[in-house]
Amino acid sequence: MRICFVSRRYFPAISGMSVYAQNLLRELVQADHDVTMISQYRGDAFGTRVYGGGPPPPVPGVRVIGLEQLGEQEGGNFERDIETMVETIAAEHARAPFDVLHAQYGYPTGWAVLLASRRLGVPNVVSIQGGDGHWVGSCCETHRVAMCEVLAHANELLIGGRSFVEEVCGRLGSDPARFTIVPGAVDTARFARGGDGLPAPHGGPVRLLYHGRVDRRKGVLDFIDALALLREQGTPFSATISGIGPDVDPSRARAAELGFDAAAIRFTGYAAYDSVPDLYREADVFVSPTYAEGFSNTILEAMAAGLAVVSTHSVGVSDCLRDEENGLLTEPGDVTALAQALTRVVEDERLRRRLARDGLEECRRVYSWKTVGRQIMDVYVRVAPERPAADFSPDLPHDPACRFRAEPHLL
Repeated sequence: MRICFVSRRYFPAISGMSVYAQNLLRELVQADHDVTMISQYRGDAFGTRVYGGGPPPPVPGVRVIGLEQLGEQEGGNFERDIETMVETIAAEHARAPFDVLHAQYGYPTGWAVLLASRRLGVPNVVSIQGGDGHWVGSCCETHRVAMCEVLAHANELLIGGRSFVEEVCGRLGSDPARFTIVPGAVDTARFARGGDGLPAPHGGPVRLLYHGRVDRRKGVLDFIDALALLREQGTPFSATISGIGPDVDPSRARAAELGFDAAAIRFTGYAAYDSVPDLYREADVFVSPTYAEGFSNTILEAMAAGLAVVSTHSVGVSDCLRDEENGLLTEPGDVTALAQALTRVVEDERLRRRLARDGLEECRRVYSWKTVGRQIMDVYVRVAPERPAADFSPDLPHDPACRFRAEPHLL
């Protein structure tokens, strides 16, 4: 099949979306599909600092087209970038017709694909991820209408888990029957370590790792506050915060305010994806005090690397972690409970190893990209004979008050 994959972000941007896209593209190429990826990217200094910016690199076996998010960078003009995406899809379709269009993220890429499908007569698949369910659509009337149209008219909607379906439908009034659940996945071989797959004993304190987008919505400030409670009670640890994002500077400031020096909490900054497995291998516990996920790539990576995981009872996380079984979960924002869970996993080696072992076994059994990639390709086969919806207006109401127009990097 000839597939057009339209990505919200790809490397060098560090994001779960980048990881998802990379693994899916690999599976599609290995299955002999003809794949074109059209990916948005930030080219400005601010966007590069927050995400990692610049055009997407070559991908073996894939035609790659990068589109700089000029409209977003110039006042949050998403509509300008949507028009560019539609025209680019149409030009590539004229060069060699597509069988299926697949958008990663419901807005703006999903809306662009819906418009392109209507124009070209090509069916579409839309993957609903992270911010789509948690905040897009609550920001303004423009994006609420766009998301509702995508959810109502896409040929197929993919989503990571049942809890995420419930949130999206509760917020936007969508029909849960419209969604096909395809869980997140991880390249288990990439993150595997030797021996029994778990961290080897070492003489130092238990090593706690936060890795991913450095964003208060991911709980990074809560993590720092919890570490202060551990220090107060004399619980030994070492901590690393890896990644970039909108709250790097506030996180450093919070750590300094609480009296942590660079040796107590290491901020390692941007992590090239090739170096990420080594980050996990240098840790014992993965900490993700997130407020909401679509389906957490970093949690799956940590499980694949044999780490015990401490996270939260939040949307997206509860689809892959169960408290006391393959992780320890607290309520989002409850710093005291987070500190208590961290204390348990630091002080109780048997608990730490049991959580890590059970998580690793489940990850290898359930969340392989071979299995998930095949599910997505089966969806392509199912929708390929269909016609795209045309019974919706291509015009959206203009709501200039949208908070993402002022801070588009948060979308």
